[in-house]
Amino acid sequence: MTKYYLLVIPIAIGIIAGGFLAFYPEPEKNPTKLTPSTLIENGSPILGNSNAPITILEWGDYQCTFCYKFHKDTLNVINEDFIKTGKVKLVFKDFPLNGPDSVLAGEASFCARDQGKYWEYHDELYKNWGGERTGWVTRESLDIFASTVGLDLQTFNECLDEHKYQNKVNALYEFGREIGIDATPSFLVFNDEKIIKIRGNQPLEVFLKTIDEL
Repeated sequence: MTKYYLLVIPIAIGIIAGGFLAFYPEPEKNPTKLTPSTLIENGSPILGNSNAPITILEWGDYQCTFCYKFHKDTLNVINEDFIKTGKVKLVFKDFPLNGPDSVLAGEASFCARDQGKYWEYHDELYKNWGGERTGWVTRESLDIFASTVGLDLQTFNECLDEHKYQNKVNALYEFGREIGIDATPSFLVFNDEKIIKIRGNQPLEVFLKTIDEL
């Protein structure tokens, strides 16, 4: 499989659409080697057909304003036109810039995954988004979201009480930093030949152009 090399601080070798798209692979002197499989592993369950030729890897924070806006608007179109049609698959990785509450929300999403409802819980978190660092992420609110999507609360709370996935969420953050992620949302859109980075909640047209490029 083709290997990709990403700098810790990305230096774009190609720029389009105003400078927020960076093309990879980058200079081979960088020791961090990535493949599509290593980018996907340890993230969320795949949304869409696992054999889709293009992957969107989203780095997000459940308290992030622009992550919320992406999920509220742009993702709906991408889901209907590309994910559900088997052209694109989506993977989410936590990048909790907004502190412990974002880490806890990430932990809760993986506790929901244990019961087969990762994406239902993920969507419920964004549906009930309450701002950045406003205190809306609490054990009480996380339980309410769990009830809404039909989780077994005892099992869910045992998972949160033991912080089963705290190290996993923190490790995702560190991995993101190592490959140059420094803002949410950020996206790595890739196939077997090229990786394109999108930084921020860009207009839908940017994602469409990126998918077309790949």
